[in-house]
Amino acid sequence: MYFSSNALARRMEKLANESWKKVDLTASHAYLLMLVIEEPGIQPSAIVEQLLLTPSTITRLIEKLEEKKLVTRTTEGKLTNVYPTPKAKKMLPELKDCVDHFYQAYSSILGKEESARMAGNINKLIDKLPV
Repeated sequence: MYFSSNALARRMEKLANESWKKVDLTASHAYLLMLVIEEPGIQPSAIVEQLLLTPSTITRLIEKLEEKKLVTRTTEGKLTNVYPTPKAKKMLPELKDCVDHFYQAYSSILGKEESARMAGNINKLIDKLPV
């Protein structure tokens, strides 16, 4: 199970990153950016919950997006909020095209029904395993 799940993750990552190459972002950066565009002012803890990544990974992804002038962070007391820049907002249609391209790429290989079934099963397994 360990090696199989890692092999699947690596192959999906490669396929995903190919889909986002045209916007010069990795899949992780792109999904985070879309969350920020759709929920301006989102807190990193909410991003952690939605993307199922560690807080330190989310911080690194946000820092990289800041370097690219795609997001900004504000701090109010202990709360940090992440906002999209105008440059990022303009990218949303292209980012959604990348999501569609990724879906088409993997579903053409795995099949649409199998892809949906597999995603559902993986999410059930994730919920059962300890963090």
